[in-house]
Amino acid sequence: MNSKTLLLGAAAAFMLSPVAAMAERGSSGHLNIIYWQAPSTLNPYLSGGTKEVESASLVLESFARFDDTGTMVPWLAADIPTVENGGVSEDLTQITWTIADGITWSDGTPLTAADAVFTWEYCTHPEGGCAQASYFDGVDSVVAVDDMTVQINFNAPKPFPYTAFVGSESPIIQAAQFAECLGARAPECTDANFGPIGTGPFVVTDFRPNDVIEFEANQNFRYPDRPYFATVTFKGGGDAAAAARSVLETGEFDYAWNLQIDPTILAQMEAQGNGTVVTAFGTSVERLHLNQTNPDPALGDLRSTVEGGPHPFLTDPIIGQAMSMAIDRALLVEVGYGAGGQPTCNVLPAPELYASTANDDCLVQDIAGANALLDEAGYVDTDGDGIREANGMPLSVLYQTSTNAVRQDTQALVKQWWSEIGIDAELRNIDASVFFGGDPASPDTFQKFYADVEMYTNNFAGVDPEAYMANWRCSEIPGPDTQWQGSNIQRFCMEEYDALVDEMATTADLQERGRLAREMNDMIIQSYSIIPLIHRGGVSAHANSLEGIRMSDWDSELWNIMDWRRAE
Repeated sequence: MNSKTLLLGAAAAFMLSPVAAMAERGSSGHLNIIYWQAPSTLNPYLSGGTKEVESASLVLESFARFDDTGTMVPWLAADIPTVENGGVSEDLTQITWTIADGITWSDGTPLTAADAVFTWEYCTHPEGGCAQASYFDGVDSVVAVDDMTVQINFNAPKPFPYTAFVGSESPIIQAAQFAECLGARAPECTDANFGPIGTGPFVVTDFRPNDVIEFEANQNFRYPDRPYFATVTFKGGGDAAAAARSVLETGEFDYAWNLQIDPTILAQMEAQGNGTVVTAFGTSVERLHLNQTNPDPALGDLRSTVEGGPHPFLTDPIIGQAMSMAIDRALLVEVGYGAGGQPTCNVLPAPELYASTANDDCLVQDIAGANALLDEAGYVDTDGDGIREANGMPLSVLYQTSTNAVRQDTQALVKQWWSEIGIDAELRNIDASVFFGGDPASPDTFQKFYADVEMYTNNFAGVDPEAYMANWRCSEIPGPDTQWQGSNIQRFCMEEYDALVDEMATTADLQERGRLAREMNDMIIQSYSIIPLIHRGGVSAHANSLEGIRMSDWDSELWNIMDWRRAE
């Protein structure tokens, strides 16, 4: 398959269900959604958290989205640009998007190419610390050819040019609203960040950070019959089990997200007949990040920064390898995920073209092998307390994650397994709204990483991993100079890796892109700065009264919420 075939295959017409087409705007009344991790902002450029990206997707949109099959569909654009239709240049250095007719912001003003240009300037501002900067990697300029035409120029051939302004993590924001919010001022624009003006099916009427968002139908939405719900309450907080009960048992809510609870308990709830559990597999991986910098509080402002120096022992891949070998991933799936999980040894588990098999030894737990590895490397317990030492320092780690029953069960199991190889773990859990929040002043965010090990899930929108793998560039390491934004959470940095990212950005052949992605995956995994655990399917639940849900793990889970409706 050549690059032109790849580009052509990305284009697909978005078909609306005939059942949904019979309803009218607002005719389904009120919709109650619960995301037990509460959003802290509605600006996805200021947080990499799924809860922020997905809640914002009710308001903010992009030129194209990925549906429940991973197929790219035009959204704000009239069509998907390809080489064949002239939207992508023959040399793959330029893509031109045409805005569809009749699209306005919710305030009634027209969406124009200038808004896309501004969005690029906003996210790439050198003082801004944009959480989604990798989506604009390789973009040399964004030009408004006219009010309806946006030309993106790349600094080298871009075989997969569908990153900037594609998917829920790279939406277009209104230039007029955010004009005074560039650079270091971005986090200060509370009104804009909490109540963005959008082109999407809903508008924000009230936002209480880390609590609840109220939406109402956008009366200027381009489809006159949609959205079918007049109002939406988007509740945050609590835990996954309570969220599941609120849909499957009490009926208080219509849709519950990320039901990471005991699969047996979830099945018992579903058996009551009030709701349906739905699962979608994409690229989500529950993983451990091993801090490659020193989180010692004594370092003050240099804590967990490159300038503060390397971690005292986690930069040795032998230790990370032993920690990985000690883990029984199959048991973690059985205990916490059921049909919603599969053991994995890769941070890039799908699509198949990009999935490496080079690390599959991790699928079998090997406590004895892990102990032998550490013995051979000279990490021994010299004082008989059961904990090995490295240069006189105990192999003791602070292991943190968000507050969630499944994650705490995982922590307990992993702590036990690590104790069997002489590594001690102190467990810490942080409220998810804080952990995944983007507050640069908070010491408890996953970006700050004031711990030795932390665990969470991440994935990427769409089906091409170029932008995702670029997350581990050296330049993506969070720090004070970027308002603690950045996607290279474990502070991994290798020039050879950056070179592979650059090579993939100029490689058109699909098979060669697959090879490069697998090589990047293997480089990260074999550095043991990340230890993958579970290839997670998204598990949610909806009331049986809801129709039109097409759950996607390739984009926002709520990508087609304009088509959701109450059954007659």
